[in-house]
Amino acid sequence: MHDYIFLQTIPKVFGIELIDVPNFFELLIRFSLNLLVTVIIVRYIYYAITKRKDYLFSYILISCIIFLLCFLLANVKLQLGFALGLFAIFGIIRYRTDAIPIKEMTYLFIIICVSVINALANKKISYAELFFTNVAIIFIVYGLEKIWLLRHESNKLIIYEKIDLIKPERRSELMKDLSQRTGLKINRIEIGRIDFLRDTARIRIYYYSDENEINLADNEDLNRNNENDD
Repeated sequence: MHDYIFLQTIPKVFGIELIDVPNFFELLIRFSLNLLVTVIIVRYIYYAITKRKDYLFSYILISCIIFLLCFLLANVKLQLGFALGLFAIFGIIRYRTDAIPIKEMTYLFIIICVSVINALANKKISYAELFFTNVAIIFIVYGLEKIWLLRHESNKLIIYEKIDLIKPERRSELMKDLSQRTGLKINRIEIGRIDFLRDTARIRIYYYSDENEINLADNEDLNRNNENDD
């Protein structure tokens, strides 16, 4: 009874309450849970494997913004034009950015779904069910990354000068020479463009590693070589 009287005495500014105590504490609890789950997935699972700080920054911010957007607008009746405009803005942002790999897109989808679940779960869903859902997602992602998919197939682009070894019948000699010179246990190779004028060939080697290496320099060199050849 006293709590009800206290809530009635909270002043309003332009018809808006300064604080809605029950909803505010619900926001704090859900936001803390969502942020904790996001940090575990992004910082301690994704970043521990890929070491990509650019996506680490983006995932955490996207998660927080989507959660707050969904939570604060959950009880607001949006007009159709406003809702379509909101989706159009997200569409423009998506199509004006560089294409991201499938794995990074999957993590983005996971972060968005977790944020929406934590923000829009209604009163019929208990905190125990909500907590179990978040923990299950964490364990599934961790299990796939750390247990099942422990070894990652990385690749490197090499400009190779011994083009006499690129013949199909000398493939074993080629792989042995590449393994000795790179110090890597090569799983497979792909032979690309052959330049008989310069006696070179582009060979992409594939090997297993404990960490998912990102060969951005190789891609830049490949693009630069393509521009020079054209």
